[in-house]
Amino acid sequence: MATTTKERARPAAGDAEPSQEKRLEMYRMLVELRYCEKRAYDLFLQNLIKGTSHLSLGQEAIAAGFAAAMRPDDWTFCTYRGHAHTQARGASMTGVLGELMGRECGLLKGKGGSMHLTDVEKGAMGSYAIVGAHLPIAIGAAWSAQYRGTDQVAVCFFGDGTTNIGAFHEALNMAKIWSLPVVFVCENNLYMEYTPIHQVTAVEHPAADRASAYGLERIIVDGNDVDEVYRTAQRTIGMARAGKGPSLVEAKTYRHSGHSRADPAKYRPEGELERWLERDPIKTYRERLLGMGVAAATLDGIEAEATRKVEEATAAAKASPPPPASLIEQDVWADGGAAWRN
Repeated sequence: MATTTKERARPAAGDAEPSQEKRLEMYRMLVELRYCEKRAYDLFLQNLIKGTSHLSLGQEAIAAGFAAAMRPDDWTFCTYRGHAHTQARGASMTGVLGELMGRECGLLKGKGGSMHLTDVEKGAMGSYAIVGAHLPIAIGAAWSAQYRGTDQVAVCFFGDGTTNIGAFHEALNMAKIWSLPVVFVCENNLYMEYTPIHQVTAVEHPAADRASAYGLERIIVDGNDVDEVYRTAQRTIGMARAGKGPSLVEAKTYRHSGHSRADPAKYRPEGELERWLERDPIKTYRERLLGMGVAAATLDGIEAEATRKVEEATAAAKASPPPPASLIEQDVWADGGAAWRN
């Protein structure tokens, strides 16, 4: 079901409209995320990406809107569907594609693959393949910021299925009790893996309808509207940074493809995908920017530059060799040994 106006979060007092410069930055981000994900799909079909991958085609506005509102020293925690979130924080496109292809130029030198993208220097603190596992880790990072007296914020992204995992409830409860600087963002794309979320959840909105149980505001946003996501990100991150505790955001969106590359998504009702494609976040944002007076040539230039970046990143990743066997024992322990146990 498409998000209705009634369900969307209304701009609150203090929610600043993005400037034209910020809007163009977010459009660039949307386009680069989309083009890079499409290239990942192409490389998978060429058998250059082994195993599986989970694409976020159609969900880019959530990654772009939050990344545009975050500071460089804030932290992002995301799921195995984390290509866009990692890249949105500034991770190298070559590093992302190289990691997917298992090449030495990858973010983790080809050792992590699609479901473990990480770039600590950019605040991308990992993609997590275990559903719900990263929520307690995100509140640990938030607690460290609180303990050290910094004003960093952890933003934790997860799918709708995670709301039925124990770690979701435990993390929200602890975050509220300790008033931690963390924003939880549920990317509700209507499906867990192959099961519609509404068939296995007692409430209509799996995240927002549970917020009150932890003393949190009920926040639902149109996850395909990057401006709305950005405004909500500004407000919730600002609250966390000011010491006002956590927030829980439910962003309604839709993935254009199946759960993974092995999933043809035959379970979706006829016409559902087509209705959501009409609300494609890039298509609708381009139309909005044109309506605001942004020249078509400016947007065309952003798209052409994104194409160039993807082509260059693809060529660099293909030219990079697989990681040498000598790397296999590196990065096993934090300090190279077992001293951490003491």
